[in-house]
Amino acid sequence: MKFSRTAAVVAPIVLALGCGGGGMGSGGGGGTNPAPESVVISKNTSGPFSVAMSTAFQPAEWDYQFFQINPSASTLTNLGNLHSQHIRLQGVSQGVPQTTASTWDFSILDAITQPVLGVADHSPEFQIAVAPAFMYDANHNFLDPTYSAFAAYTQNLVRYYNTGGFTSSDATFHVSPAYPNDVIAWWGIYNEPNFNNLTSTQYTELYNATVPAMQAVDPSLKYAAAELGDYSGLANQFLPAFVSGVTAHVDVLATHFYSTCNQKDSDTTIFETVPGFVPEVGDISTQLKTNPALTAVPVWVTENNVNADYDKGGGISACNGTPFVTDQRGSSPFFAAWRPYVFSQLGKAGVQALYHWDYGADQQFGEVDYNTGALQLSYWVDYWLEQTFPSTAGERLLAYTSSDDTELETLPVVNSDGSVVIMVANHAVNAAGDNNGPGVQRNVQVDVSALGTFSSGSLLVIDKNTSVANGPTATPTTPAAQMTITLDGYGVAFLTLRP
Repeated sequence: MKFSRTAAVVAPIVLALGCGGGGMGSGGGGGTNPAPESVVISKNTSGPFSVAMSTAFQPAEWDYQFFQINPSASTLTNLGNLHSQHIRLQGVSQGVPQTTASTWDFSILDAITQPVLGVADHSPEFQIAVAPAFMYDANHNFLDPTYSAFAAYTQNLVRYYNTGGFTSSDATFHVSPAYPNDVIAWWGIYNEPNFNNLTSTQYTELYNATVPAMQAVDPSLKYAAAELGDYSGLANQFLPAFVSGVTAHVDVLATHFYSTCNQKDSDTTIFETVPGFVPEVGDISTQLKTNPALTAVPVWVTENNVNADYDKGGGISACNGTPFVTDQRGSSPFFAAWRPYVFSQLGKAGVQALYHWDYGADQQFGEVDYNTGALQLSYWVDYWLEQTFPSTAGERLLAYTSSDDTELETLPVVNSDGSVVIMVANHAVNAAGDNNGPGVQRNVQVDVSALGTFSSGSLLVIDKNTSVANGPTATPTTPAAQMTITLDGYGVAFLTLRP
C-alpha cells in the first residue's frame, strides 16, 4: 500500500476482499426500547487467541516530517503507549536510501526510523518495499533477473542498522545513529509482489536470492514473506509456486486486507467484506501446510484499514479515476465497530498479528493526525484492543451462543489468571444506504452464569460518545449472572470480570 499527500506518487492498489455487498443499562435504537439481544458464555474453551496489535509508518518525501512537525514528548509517548509489536517501516520513493549505484542518503528514511527504534518493543519490522529506482526499467521490471543487485542492496541495509555500517563505492561511510543500542531484527521482503510486476515464480526467486544474502551479514534476522495485496482467491493463485519453491527461511507469511477501494461503498457493503477475510486466511494456512518446512509459519496481517484509496495527484482517486474523497470511516465511530470486528474474526481464524495502516496520517488512514499529532478515535480502538487482549496473556476462546451473529461480533476469552473479557462490537447499520452512518443502538444481555462468581468487574465502551482527546474511561461494575451492555450505535464494549 502506498499513500501520498502529494501529486507525485503512483502506487499499486490494494483491492478489497469480500462479497462487496455507553455503559451498562438499557435503552433503545431509533426511538424504541427493543428487547436485548442475548449472549450466553460457556465455560468450555475452543482454542487459543493471540493477536498482537501494531502500526506502521511509510518514510517518504510526503511522510517523513511527522516527528519534526510534532516534536512534543507526547508524540513518542502516545506511540509507545500503543505497545505495538514490531512497528512496520516501509520506505518508498525518496525514503529508499540508495539513490544511485554509488550513493546513499538515509536522511528521509531515518527521520522516521530512528525515533521508532526507540519506542515500544524497540524492534520494528523493516519492510523492504521496493528496490532502488535505478534497478528497474521504464516499466518497473527488474533489470537484473537474478536479483543479485537487489540482494546486495539489502545486505547494506543490514550492515547499516545491525553490524556497524558500510562504506559505499563513493568512499562514504554510513552507519545508523542508533547502532549498537537498537538494531532491526525483523525484515519484510518486498511489498505486494502481486501488484508490483512480480509473478509468484519471480518473487520466489527474489526471496531465495535475498534472504541468504542478508543471513550472511546477520544470521539472527527474521523474515516476513509475501506481504500480499490480498483479495478473495489470491492465496490459491499466488502461493503454490512460492510454497513449493521457497528454499530460504520464512518466519512469517504476511498479507494485507482492506475492505474497499471506493469511498462510495455503503456501510453495509464494508461490513460484509469482513467475514470474507477468514476463508482467505484459511487458504493461506492450507497452502503453507503443503510444505513441511512451513507448517508452523504464522500468518500476520501487516496492513489493514477500511479503505485503500488515496489521492494520486490533482485530487483524483488512485482506485477509480474520479475525484478523491477522504473516507472518514477510518477514524469515526464506524471504525470502533469495524476494527474490533476484523480483530475478532481474524484472531479466531488464527492470525497472530494485525497492523494498522498507518499511524500518522489523515482521517482515512491515521491513528493520529499527521499535521498536529492529535489522537483520533482509531487510536483508542487499537489501544484498547491491545490493552484488553495482550498477546502474551495466554488467552483462550470461550464458547458462546448469540441471538445475533449478523450485526454483533462477540469475542469472549479467559486469561491465564482466571479473568474473563467479553468484547461485543455493534455493526448494526441504521439504513441500507448509510455511508459513515450512525449505526443502531443495541442492548446485549450477557449471561456469564456458567463461569462461576467474580469479585469485580469493569466496562469500557468506545462509540460516538467517547472523548477523542482523552479516550474512554472504564466504569466499575458489579458482577452478576446476567449483565446488560448498551452500545449507542456503532461501537465496541469490553466487559472485564475478575475472580
